[in-house]
Amino acid sequence: MLIIPPVLVECLQCFDGRQTDLDLRAVLVRITGSLDVSGIQQNLTATLSGAGFLEDDAFEQMRDQRQSAFAAGAVREPAHAGSAYPAETGALRETMQRYMKGSAVAAADGSLVGIAAPHVSPEGGWQSYREAYSLLGQEHAARTCVILATSHYGAPERFGLTRKDFSTPLGTATADTRLIDWLAARGGPAVDMEDYCFAFEHTVEFQVVFLQHVLGPDVRILPILCGPFAQSLLNGGNPEDDEQVRRFFGALGELQAMEGDRLLWVLGVDMAHMGSRYGDGFHARAHQGVMAEVEARDQSRLARITAADPAGFWDLVQEKRDDLKWCGSAPFYTFLKSISGLRGEVLRYEQWNIDPNSVVSFAGMAFTRAEPSA
Repeated sequence: MLIIPPVLVECLQCFDGRQTDLDLRAVLVRITGSLDVSGIQQNLTATLSGAGFLEDDAFEQMRDQRQSAFAAGAVREPAHAGSAYPAETGALRETMQRYMKGSAVAAADGSLVGIAAPHVSPEGGWQSYREAYSLLGQEHAARTCVILATSHYGAPERFGLTRKDFSTPLGTATADTRLIDWLAARGGPAVDMEDYCFAFEHTVEFQVVFLQHVLGPDVRILPILCGPFAQSLLNGGNPEDDEQVRRFFGALGELQAMEGDRLLWVLGVDMAHMGSRYGDGFHARAHQGVMAEVEARDQSRLARITAADPAGFWDLVQEKRDDLKWCGSAPFYTFLKSISGLRGEVLRYEQWNIDPNSVVSFAGMAFTRAEPSA
């Protein structure tokens, strides 16, 4: 984070890759009323460069060092402890107990294939988290939890994997390296191994915290970050029209066929993002005004998900190039295309004002084996 003196903020638009040092100097001369601006110019440029705010050699060196350090580490350290949830173990346990209080004990009928929970701040979405995670019991503790989560910063049409264990204040979740290595080899070029996005992405981390609370601190995981399916949104068609994406879907399907009930699928997904924070020209209020229309459209998409209809779901996502901005569309579609014989259920749907003028929607969901047709 840098704090720029207000008088110099105008100068930032000169660092756009098109303007030159002379353009910056001209702005500084006009702002300061002095011809001797070389010191200010050099200091501003050096400060931005040294902090990694310019696309230059310094940034590339910083990026490479960070990525190499992440790849070399054995454990993915918690990135959001102390901000999104308590960093002290006792306080976190108390918070998780508060979130899960009143959840019903799920009946162990063996039909549960997976759940979908939000990745919004747990304090804002705890009721949907609770509805989803209350379905899990100790009969699921021995399973490998395949976490399909949104990659907010990952490359389009790519899937991030890591062999790292995940540490939180509750303990260390163990990466199932046998299955991770199998998927990395089978998944093909769409796999981004040791994806640096894991270092700061919250979408897997929040699921790990809930899994540890419900199933135990050493829960076994296979985390996958799903990049956006940008090409099909921009150009039409389906994500699997990309041969590499199609190969990865096939690998996930093979993984399910191979492991069966030894897997539990966990989707870390939010839905619509509306209002000022997300570039809309209106103020959004949960369940009011335009958000009532958004809810109806969300429910239409959820109906296609619960019906295990990936084609119908993607048709709705492509409308207006996903003006609802569902950041969870890629994990949802990946799951529906890769795992067959599903039946979904929406346990709870919510909208939450993440700030006074912006709303995120999300849900807690369950996926079970579909009843065989007569």
